[in-house]
Amino acid sequence: MDFKTVLYEVNDYVAKITLNLPEIRNPLTEKSANELLQAITNADRDPNVRAIVITGAGKAFSAGGNLNEFKKNLEKTAPELHFEGRASTELFKVGAKVQTPLIAAVNGPALGGGTGLVAMCHIAIASSEAKLGLTELRLGLVPFVIMPWVRRAVGDRKMLELMLTAEIITAEQAKEFNLVHRVVPPEELEAEAMKVAKTVASFSPLAVQLGLDAFYNTEQMDLLKSFDYLSTLRLVSFMSEDLREGASAFLEKRTPNWKGQ
Repeated sequence: MDFKTVLYEVNDYVAKITLNLPEIRNPLTEKSANELLQAITNADRDPNVRAIVITGAGKAFSAGGNLNEFKKNLEKTAPELHFEGRASTELFKVGAKVQTPLIAAVNGPALGGGTGLVAMCHIAIASSEAKLGLTELRLGLVPFVIMPWVRRAVGDRKMLELMLTAEIITAEQAKEFNLVHRVVPPEELEAEAMKVAKTVASFSPLAVQLGLDAFYNTEQMDLLKSFDYLSTLRLVSFMSEDLREGASAFLEKRTPNWKGQ
């Protein structure tokens, strides 16, 4: 696709998606949310992609919602807002559906929906200059759509604190709260994110996919039923070409040639 608000490139089995509205701090507008969703979906369907890195152009990762769009929303009917809002809703649903690991490279401020995007990614690496926060209440809003991801990352009571105080926190605080996994100097961010992405991409894509399936599908499942479900997934793994290839490559001391089958 010919994207207008994101940049998309694939190298060495890694797709890099860059929010590309730096002059307005990469907000999640209706258009950019749609294009980001499409870019993630395209990467997830591409057999040549085994990891996805999401970052922002310029000094910001994403400043969240766009105030100009919020003002226009005040003049719309409830049905219009409902159907137009599906773009951002679908964007944040994709994190639980995608079968390719998402890695956030948080290069700068990630506020509101930007924090939600970071929380949605499976692995998050932040520049020491990054700032995060649920600032919606400052505008009379509530972080409705991103709440499930932030709650999953930080827990119930920390989610309430972040939401009710609308505090902007440092990258180190975000790491302490489990919003990000690593904090690195700004000049090392891209290299560190690509290093992690290439490590993930070096594993069997089938095994990675099964791992994500296992994680999400057993989250709300009865404990005993989860063991039955996981035993079924294990059979798929045990009978896969990738497992045979991985075992052979290990014994032969060579790099495995994954087929994803």
